[in-house]
Amino acid sequence: MKFTVAITQECNLRCSYCYIDKKPVHMSPETARAAVDFMFRTSPEEEKIDIGFFGGEPLMRPDLIGHITGLIEGHPSFDPDRVRLAVVTNGTIFTDEIAALLNTHNIAFCLSCDGPPQVQDTFRRFADGRGSSALVEQTIRRAVDAFPAVLVNAVYHPQTFRHLPEVVDYFSGLGLRQIYLNPDFSATWTRTEADLLREVYEKVAERYIRYYLDQQPHYISFIDSKIAVILRGGFGPLERCRMGQAEFAFAPSGNVYPCERLIGADDGKTHCLGNITNGFTPGRACAGASMAGNVNTECQSCSLSNYCMNWCGCSNYFQSGRYDRVGPFLCASERAAITVAFDAMQTLERQLGNCFYEHIAGEPALNSRLKWLTPA
Repeated sequence: MKFTVAITQECNLRCSYCYIDKKPVHMSPETARAAVDFMFRTSPEEEKIDIGFFGGEPLMRPDLIGHITGLIEGHPSFDPDRVRLAVVTNGTIFTDEIAALLNTHNIAFCLSCDGPPQVQDTFRRFADGRGSSALVEQTIRRAVDAFPAVLVNAVYHPQTFRHLPEVVDYFSGLGLRQIYLNPDFSATWTRTEADLLREVYEKVAERYIRYYLDQQPHYISFIDSKIAVILRGGFGPLERCRMGQAEFAFAPSGNVYPCERLIGADDGKTHCLGNITNGFTPGRACAGASMAGNVNTECQSCSLSNYCMNWCGCSNYFQSGRYDRVGPFLCASERAAITVAFDAMQTLERQLGNCFYEHIAGEPALNSRLKWLTPA
């Protein structure tokens, strides 16, 4: 079960590709309590509960994070072994008090940064046009010292995807070991750019392999997630998109959306499933399309279909305008990622033996915290 709490839509950055409209609205305590009650009421006992604090920029309101965390931990159904908390921040706000709050409550720290200054400042700028790279790098350095692990999420765009190898080098040089690389699905990707993806992904994979051989494994999302899926024989039913059924995002207004990327302007209409304060019922469809699977006939006969995220409703929507229709860019990216991950896995298994136990167990990111002693 995945729940995202957008505690505010206020933000000090104006990232040009952001999918959340910026406005000075914040979640009320009453809305927060209703959302927390909904999370525990609708989550099957056998499933983990992931809760993410989102925005806008959530660290503009650490008081709200603290309040909602108190509601979660004080709920009669709270189980610390079952519930995982995280905050996603743009990295421009960081204090010792914030670090203490997150550490005290085991809230994972995920920072959004697109890479070195020439990449970060392409799209992630302050409202007055200033680049954010210097301040974000300062936060990364402080966070690496403050937390047991720091997750970084980089968005790549047709203008910046060729820099992905440099992006990985930059993060690694700052001491980051859990690196998430995600494309801007709302951008216009041409066939020329899509055809270059495999070459760029292969350069990232070269670094991934080298980190393992140097006994410093890194988690790189599009490689590790695919290795895990390959080893398990494909995505299981509970790993596929279940937005609107097992994934929900709460806007500050209390409006409920099937994914945080679909909050948008929070107009209460587009993608909206209802409002948490007036009897919201899960399972409602929106936009006249299924929120599961896809209708592409070519996917049904594709040999890579079981390993492909062709079921990702929000990614599909940004590409094709429908939750259940895959766009050509997602197809090209997934095909390149699966192929590159398989090749990297085979290369490492030839040299190190079986080094992907955590992937089989469904926790591939654990590898980034381990060091291999000697090659097998």
